[in-house]
Amino acid sequence: MAIIQAKGLDLTFQTNDGPVHALKGVDLDIKKGEFVSFIGPSGCGKTTFLRCIAALETPTGGSLTVRGISPEEARKARSYGYVFQQAGLYPWRTIAGNIKLPLEIMGMPKDEQDKRVARVLELVELSGFAKKFPWQLSGGMQQRASIARALSFDAEILLMDEPFGALDEIVRDHLNEELLRLWAATNKTIGFVTHSIPEAVYLSTKIVVMSPRPGRITDVIESTLPRERPLDIRETPEFLAIAHRVREGLRAGHAYDE
Repeated sequence: MAIIQAKGLDLTFQTNDGPVHALKGVDLDIKKGEFVSFIGPSGCGKTTFLRCIAALETPTGGSLTVRGISPEEARKARSYGYVFQQAGLYPWRTIAGNIKLPLEIMGMPKDEQDKRVARVLELVELSGFAKKFPWQLSGGMQQRASIARALSFDAEILLMDEPFGALDEIVRDHLNEELLRLWAATNKTIGFVTHSIPEAVYLSTKIVVMSPRPGRITDVIESTLPRERPLDIRETPEFLAIAHRVREGLRAGHAYDE
């Protein structure tokens, strides 16, 4: 059974300049434990779809369920953690303090908060940085802290909106490796927005290719790569063949739009 299911999903924003059709007729099933990347040109609705899953936007047509219930009910049930493009850490709180924030809001006992913070810091390899402040960490480390915060309340789904887009290639490669390790360790269902074809192919079990606005799905590619993926897998014929199909899907979306 799909943990996230969209059927005929539409979203139209009403603006002073007239309606903006962000999503049109989106059909997609995401199964438990899948790593699904969304890729497409800027403004194609990738982030909008992620925000619909998180109940941060409300569709204007079709249906969307998360764990069999509405996105709003799933949000109240704390079914997902969300990692934004920027780390969004409070500068006056330590790294541990930032990670504790959702646990404090949930009213979790302090002892349990401390245990969870220690566990997720170890998962993202930041165990020695609990008492540091965000400004004392690099951009990549801040994003790892942001991921730790999203993992702290052990939600089943992790939604990630281009979390590594602002980082340099070397750091990005390292965090891609770390994210795959984290996914293997936690078995979360991950929805991941990216503009990078290599990143989408390297990380995903399923790649969703989207067209220019109004956002439609032009292709859904099931990866044939093994779950164990060293970085040099990106030089293999199998990897390059999947990347080629993604590229062709992006081109087909543009052609359809014309």
